[in-house]
Amino acid sequence: MRGIRKSFNRNPILNSVDLSVGRGEVHALMGENGAGKSTLMRILMGMIPPDGGDILLDGKPVAPRSPREAMDLGLAMIHQELNPVLDMEVAENVFLGRELKRFGGGPLGIVNHGAMRRACKDLFDRFSIPIGPTVRMRDLSVAQMQLVEIVKAISLSSKIVIMDEPTSAITDREVDILFRQIDTLRSHGVSIIYISHKMDEIFRIADRISVMRDGTMVASDAASAFDRDGVIRHMVGREVTNYVPKETVPIGETALEVRNLSLDKRVDGVSFSVRAGEILGIAGLVGAGRSETVETLFGIRRASSGEILVRGQPQRIHSPGDAIGHRLALVTEDRKMTGLNLLGTVEENISLAAIDRISPFGMIDKRREHVWADDNIARLRIKTLSRDTLVSSLSGGNQQKVVLAKWLVTAPDVIILDEPTRGIDVGAKRDIYLVIGELARQGKAVIVISSELIEIMGLADRILVMAEGRITGELTRNAFSQEKIMELATPYSEVRHV
Repeated sequence: MRGIRKSFNRNPILNSVDLSVGRGEVHALMGENGAGKSTLMRILMGMIPPDGGDILLDGKPVAPRSPREAMDLGLAMIHQELNPVLDMEVAENVFLGRELKRFGGGPLGIVNHGAMRRACKDLFDRFSIPIGPTVRMRDLSVAQMQLVEIVKAISLSSKIVIMDEPTSAITDREVDILFRQIDTLRSHGVSIIYISHKMDEIFRIADRISVMRDGTMVASDAASAFDRDGVIRHMVGREVTNYVPKETVPIGETALEVRNLSLDKRVDGVSFSVRAGEILGIAGLVGAGRSETVETLFGIRRASSGEILVRGQPQRIHSPGDAIGHRLALVTEDRKMTGLNLLGTVEENISLAAIDRISPFGMIDKRREHVWADDNIARLRIKTLSRDTLVSSLSGGNQQKVVLAKWLVTAPDVIILDEPTRGIDVGAKRDIYLVIGELARQGKAVIVISSELIEIMGLADRILVMAEGRITGELTRNAFSQEKIMELATPYSEVRHV
């Protein structure tokens, strides 16, 4: 890609960007959210036209005008924001747009569901992924949906595969599977453009690294020429120290206690407590029951048994409204599906969970709503043109900050964050870490679910580890290690306190 330029509403997004990817090369494309990475890749995939510049594939000029044309040229992309057809089967999603047919292809051919299911099963067996071809996408977790997208892209036999945050919701075990497939693709001359904010992955898999900042390519070299601090410095334009900041704060009384909480077969007799000023981490593999536990606690799911105590008093929590009334807050794993009103403005989203507090006689107090929005935009450093900007136009990191602001205005005593930094850049991550630390200093009880072990070990005072719906271990801070966490996360580990 040579001299690629793009502006939206006279606002320059890409400033004459060059990107060169070799055959059989894993090329990491780095940059904060809003740096222009996704726009550059959308141009490559024919989703939007460039304002200028050239694209050459195997030395020949190309100009894909649609994703279909890009696929025909040998390009495939795994998108960060998943858009599955939820009411279709896994097999139908994998072969969407290229369905296997009997009695010929074309519009008159009849879709051969049996052939697609068999081919899909073969693909998933090849990657050792236990997802059935007839399962509805709606019944999968975010992590499982991401695995489906990964398999779909790899199955296209493409020349270039773009992977935009492909591991944002999958476990270390599944990352290993993906990386083995990347090595296989590389050995067959397939090029990978790999977008990720996870530094350990980049230095593990990349041959070259390119870094974008503010729509400009600021560095590009062999991966061996960079170190972690150097990449971050290029991304943010300054030194970033104390990446996961942790302060010691006084721990108070028990704010929340859960006793023998169960949900069908997904959560089995879970008991734990969290105290004021404490940050409690919950680790585990995909399917361990972490999200189901906190969703049951928050009233999204109905518990089959168990007891919830808030400030020492048993409470019935049958809905999110009940939870909010008891001063609980939950930042869900999927910000777009369950965290935001994408048709609303930044201001409307920030006031959403506490709208009753500024609506005397059913009329919204717009002046107070403005204050809430402006205070939280400044407090969380949300990058937005104004409080009236549509939240759908913000970067992933700034959308996540809006979700966090929405819950902060409810003044919770207990705040639960499920994968709070999934798919956001290093600068936005650190901003959220600082807010989490500030909440603990204010005496809030904080629960953090994270699949990033470095993140959860950096933030937490204690870590609970879950496997198959049960708590299999509890680690105090002086006993944290990735090895211990992964050992306890393996199914059938016996409960241990270390």
